[in-house]
Amino acid sequence: MVIWDHFRHFVASVAAWFTTSANWKGSTGIPELVWRQAELSLAVVVGAIIVGGGIGLVLGHTGRGGLVAVNAANAARAVPSLALLTLFAIVPWISLKWGGFLAAFLALVVLAIPPILTNTYVGMREVDAEVRDAAKAMGLTGGQVLRTVELPLATPFLMAGIRTASIEVVATSTLAAYVSYSDLGTPVISGLNTNNTVEAFAGALLVAALAAVVAMGLGVLQRILTPIPLRRTMPRGLGASAPREAPALA
Repeated sequence: MVIWDHFRHFVASVAAWFTTSANWKGSTGIPELVWRQAELSLAVVVGAIIVGGGIGLVLGHTGRGGLVAVNAANAARAVPSLALLTLFAIVPWISLKWGGFLAAFLALVVLAIPPILTNTYVGMREVDAEVRDAAKAMGLTGGQVLRTVELPLATPFLMAGIRTASIEVVATSTLAAYVSYSDLGTPVISGLNTNNTVEAFAGALLVAALAAVVAMGLGVLQRILTPIPLRRTMPRGLGASAPREAPALA
């Protein structure tokens, strides 16, 4: 009974935190924190798509050097994001530049590149060789084969990688608050530092909600961008993420 009373009190306190008008206004208000987290996450994912997706497309198209690049990218997953963030934060020319944005951006890009690179490469290599040969026999150049044949067929894998990376980035970008970048990690860290479990839980709840919205939105986008014949192999529902993230290559 005592535990239930504590639980009800905690839930009521969290609800009160969300209904307090002061938490919705100013530079530390919820809308501003959500926007700054989304802004950082979007910049990171776009950067990872340019780097990881670009490398994956080229290596997947040529079939050369892919195993080395993919395994190297997957090895980078073993590096803790917080350690990288701390390292970048103490580098003089990076430090707290742009309010900690640059240090957080660089640390999170390292986190986001592996799933995008891996899935893009595997998706490209999964394209049937006979389809490639038929396209070349029709007179298409290498670039045309890449744009009109390989990329559309690899889209489910590529989008699965982007979706995985995006969710990881949204969840992990809360660490940016450690280097003075104000986002949804701010109430989490502030709450932990002051032993305010209500504030910390409310911040974590907002992060989870944002990650869920991103996952569902990218799930819909994945289905829209996937060529219609390939949609039949994808699970139905907004939460579909097939093909799932490709495994590390041995």
